[in-house]
Amino acid sequence: MKRIIIVYNPRSSRYELVKKEVLEKIRGLKGFAIGKYEVKPSNVDENAKELAKILIDGDIVITAGGDGTAAIGFNGVILSRKDVKFAALPYGNFNDLARSLDLKNVDDVLNGKIINWYPLEVLVDGRHWRYVACYATIGLFAESTKIFDQKKVRQHLRKSKIGRFVYSIFELAKWYFKNRKRQFIPGFSLNGNKMPSNITDYLAVNSKTMARVMRGKKSFLNAKNFESGTARLGNFWCLCWFMVRSIFCHVPVTTKDCDVLRFENGANIEIQAEGEYKYFERVKTVEIRKYDQPICAILKA
Repeated sequence: MKRIIIVYNPRSSRYELVKKEVLEKIRGLKGFAIGKYEVKPSNVDENAKELAKILIDGDIVITAGGDGTAAIGFNGVILSRKDVKFAALPYGNFNDLARSLDLKNVDDVLNGKIINWYPLEVLVDGRHWRYVACYATIGLFAESTKIFDQKKVRQHLRKSKIGRFVYSIFELAKWYFKNRKRQFIPGFSLNGNKMPSNITDYLAVNSKTMARVMRGKKSFLNAKNFESGTARLGNFWCLCWFMVRSIFCHVPVTTKDCDVLRFENGANIEIQAEGEYKYFERVKTVEIRKYDQPICAILKA
């Protein structure tokens, strides 16, 4: 009998909906053994390792949560090195991975079609950090994700039944105007080209949406290339133009097969992927490339 493993976070702002619409409904599903993985209060990487340990060939992993929960399931499937299928249901604030798969419920998963999703891999000083489904950033955008770890923000998102997305944007705007004049990326070169000192962000985009409102391309279907670029988002008008282009056209990036960022004197930086960030000290290089093995993902038929 095949197994369905539900990955969920009981501390998430929409856990009650996950409990009602996923955990309770799937309990009586015939023809499958149902397993659960409850996200621990550690981090994406540790949870992904723990999830990988319990997976076996033939499993279907369904994440029910936001992009952080989806990142745990996505990385866990890859780390398991097993023949496992992946699906993501949207129960977060942005849901970029789930939006790319267009899945709304378990029936969509069971009736969906299989695609090969080609992730990115991020290496820091030559060592693997994380597999990335949708996007990774370094700089201002990456550091802004810290606000979602603030207790008051998480409590508001948990209690509020409407307006979560608007509230999230409002909190991001407050953080931006307080911090936008800082230097977010110390002196660095990109693929051998020295970057201007006013660059605040590096972006690598692999899916059709980024932070829900920005449009990417379906690079996850491509085994060799992704989209990347740099931006000067500390200037408010540059940010406005960037957002207008990203929302109504596409994120202003170009096609790449690999990016290498080198920091002149070693740098303290934030890197985030799918909204989950990590702080690194004295980094010399960051490499972003396509991982050479696809993940079997389930797309709405």
